[in-house]
Amino acid sequence: MAQAKLVWQSKTVLLLTLPYVAASVVLQTRWWTEQVTPVAIWTVSLSILLGLVAFKTGSATLSAAGVGALITASLMYSTCTVPHLPWQTALVPTLALLVLTSLATRVGRKRKETLGTVEDRRGRGASQVAANLGIAALSSDSLAQSWMLNQSWLPVANRMPTILLSVGLAALAEAAADTVSSELGQVFGGRPRMITNLRSVEEGTDGALSVAGTLAGVVAAGIVAAAGTWALRGGLPMGAVAWAGGVFGLLFDSLLGATLERRGWLNNDAVNFLSTASAAVFALVLLALLQTQRTPHTLLF
Repeated sequence: MAQAKLVWQSKTVLLLTLPYVAASVVLQTRWWTEQVTPVAIWTVSLSILLGLVAFKTGSATLSAAGVGALITASLMYSTCTVPHLPWQTALVPTLALLVLTSLATRVGRKRKETLGTVEDRRGRGASQVAANLGIAALSSDSLAQSWMLNQSWLPVANRMPTILLSVGLAALAEAAADTVSSELGQVFGGRPRMITNLRSVEEGTDGALSVAGTLAGVVAAGIVAAAGTWALRGGLPMGAVAWAGGVFGLLFDSLLGATLERRGWLNNDAVNFLSTASAAVFALVLLALLQTQRTPHTLLF
């Protein structure tokens, strides 16, 4: 009942994400079509294909698959370069996230049905997809646009510094960590404990953590961070910042669940949206701290 009263929060997440992402994709598709046509063709085609795969495998509803395709296209545009290779964009970590979360959702389905925590067989809804992936798209696109406003519009020569891409990658890592931690923790984690007071609680309780579930989430965040670092040709700092941001967001998600969600002030979509935002902000703070410790001759960006 409490979740039903908070459906406006899910709609707000969609409104904060979908109009901006959709407009960005339309404008960038038009620009790239005029400049380097293959970039637009590959981006639009692969994004639609990924959305169809998510729908056909039952990972997302049709509307959610559409939102996911738009977000994927936005992420690909924000991370593309010329000469263009699709596997050197954010498509790779997004695909890693989809595979990890889909597998984790299917593990131990009978046990989750017994607990009453099993995911709808139709897959995730549009607001759930926006809550988990929206911040990654918004942060990546806004950073890219901010950088290019201060540079000449030349994707080859003035591409946004790779290290800044760790901000959006941290949000993707958190989204993977949260889902994998929750899904596998219910199956292998045993009796969970509240993050606020470490008291033992029932499985499926908002804000509860298990050792196995948390470790699984940390590993998932690392896999997505590593996949993104490889695809975007980043170095160890990029992967470490994205991974740290993902792990921070995972713990922040549990804290929100144990406090505001349990009190009925936030629903799950709002918690996920804020958690991915916390991962991105944490990564940005880490970058700022790293920058202050470097000399002018060894700038990160």
